[in-house]
Amino acid sequence: MSNANYHIIGLMSGTSGDGLDVAYCHFEKSDLWQFEILEAITIPFPDQLGEQLQKAHLLNALDLHYLDVAFGKWMGQEVKQFCSKKQISPIAICSHGHTVFHQPQKGLSLQIGNGWALHQASEMKVINDFRMLDVQLGGQGAPLVPIGDQLLFPHLDFCINLGGISNISMQWKGERIAFDCSPFNLLLNPIAEKLGSPYDRDGQWAREGQVDAELLEKLNQVPFYQKKGAKSLGREDMDEVFSPIIQSSNAPEKDKLATLTEHYAIQIAQIIQAYALHEKPKVLLSGGGAYHTYFIERLHHQLQGNWQQFEASNELIEFKEALIFGFLGVLRLRGESNCLASVTHASRDSSGGTIFG
Repeated sequence: MSNANYHIIGLMSGTSGDGLDVAYCHFEKSDLWQFEILEAITIPFPDQLGEQLQKAHLLNALDLHYLDVAFGKWMGQEVKQFCSKKQISPIAICSHGHTVFHQPQKGLSLQIGNGWALHQASEMKVINDFRMLDVQLGGQGAPLVPIGDQLLFPHLDFCINLGGISNISMQWKGERIAFDCSPFNLLLNPIAEKLGSPYDRDGQWAREGQVDAELLEKLNQVPFYQKKGAKSLGREDMDEVFSPIIQSSNAPEKDKLATLTEHYAIQIAQIIQAYALHEKPKVLLSGGGAYHTYFIERLHHQLQGNWQQFEASNELIEFKEALIFGFLGVLRLRGESNCLASVTHASRDSSGGTIFG
């Protein structure tokens, strides 16, 4: 496509599993890519659908296919309603879908949210299934966001997403690299729930706690941190490695929050210091953890003030992933690479995504 002006919708299932992030975005290509999030909303999942998505990996084959179609149809209906209300006409909907299985070592990555069902219900062009081509090329099929970091935020040294797990992307030796840094909300939120809230707002409870030196040492000694290069964490690592360490500690809940926060600050600061190309690198923090002000203070302390936090809008913090999936769709329509082999370790860069309509 020669057109360099795109209005498009990116869809991302919220990492907490409570809703669908919808971002209506404008992208324009001149010398560099420019973008704007024009409208954005998180649509809560209906209770039954939310429960089914959480348990999707346990369903039999037929029920999983039913859910695939039902979820695609629901997303299509919601986006059609959103577009009608806002009086907008995007050129396409770019959907990440809901990941049920991700086993790249076996050549598999399954995201449900059927493309034809989404296309019919929305009456719009749809692009989905962004991961599978890379997996077939021997890659991990993840992470996909770094090409967006590279092309949309070229002025930043580090892009860090603080979701259930923290991850980072940056330029290194002429190419984009990315990997998971540490757990994040997947470990913090269950402790906050014991204290009576879904999460620790602004890190207030962590601030009130004391760092437990023994627990901190055990966390810092987890073998994951010794791995070099591309590496990732999953729920299995929380269950098998991190949670047992936390549960074996007798520290009060607030002390556990303080200790985890210090642990994350230490691990992320070490990565920034190892890869920084100049004294005060510019860093974008996005995802729910970007509101954890106590964590940001501890990161500042661990970096001895040698960094600059990029001032991001709330929309960018909350909808960056949906924005970038919209952008991956633009690159797919242009026939340009939207998945980097330097990140996923595939045999080559590729332009992934199946187009419906």
